[in-house]
This record gives sequence, C-alpha cells and structure tokens, in this order.
Amino acid sequence: MNLTTQAPRSPRVRLGGYVILARTTDKCHAFLEGTIGEYHFDCPLDNMLFGFKGVTGDDFKAQVQAGASDAALVEWINTHGTPKTAEEIKAWSDGMEETMPYENPERREWFSEQTKALGLDPAKTSLFDWLEADDKASYAK
Repeated sequence: MNLTTQAPRSPRVRLGGYVILARTTDKCHAFLEGTIGEYHFDCPLDNMLFGFKGVTGDDFKAQVQAGASDAALVEWINTHGTPKTAEEIKAWSDGMEETMPYENPERREWFSEQTKALGLDPAKTSLFDWLEADDKASYAK
C-alpha cells in the first residue's frame, strides 16, 4: 500500500461490519512500509475504532506487521478488547457514518476550515464525506 500514489480505502468500507477498519489497515500497511505520505496511522480517526473496541494502535500494528490479512484482522479485532455484538458493531458503524463534526463546538472552527478549503458546506458535510473529498482532492493533482 503506497499512500503517496493512492488513497486508502474509504472510511465507509466495512470489514467485519466495522467502518474505518479497512482504511486503518491500509494506513498501517503504508506506515510499516514507509509509504504513508501525508496520512497518519493511530490518528484520532483510527482511535475511534480502537477506543470502541478497547484495543491499542500498537497491538493492531503488531498484527499487521505479522502479516495478518483483512480476514485475520477482523478475527483479531473481534476477539480482543471489549466484546461487541453484531448489533453493537452495526449501531456504532452507522453512527460513525453520520458523524457531523460541525455539530461539535470544539471541532467546528477546525472542520469549517477543512471543508471550506474543498468547497464543501461544513454544516452539511459528514466526517466521512470530508475524508473522501480530501482523498479525491489529494490525488487529483
């Protein structure tokens, strides 16, 4: 995975029902390969997933470094940290897709700057919409 030439998978792509997991996996691979570019592994987005499951970025990275496939990473995340039912995973993932940072007073100014730079309306842009637009803009150059 070379994130200097291509974007990671969308945060909407679900692995084992989890949003963010595919993207986090791509960023971790790129981090380990030294091709992460302007992306960050173990960032606040990744930590939304890690916090939900009660695992750490370092533990996840160890699995990726050991060569775990997407399926093996789903199995690992399902069996480590805080146990979650399929219903809890779906509810969390659905909620993450609806996250609107503009509604958070502590994030509003930052998010407004980020979205306006891409021509997006911050009040109508979800976190995932912004990430996808930012990915697209980064590789359109």
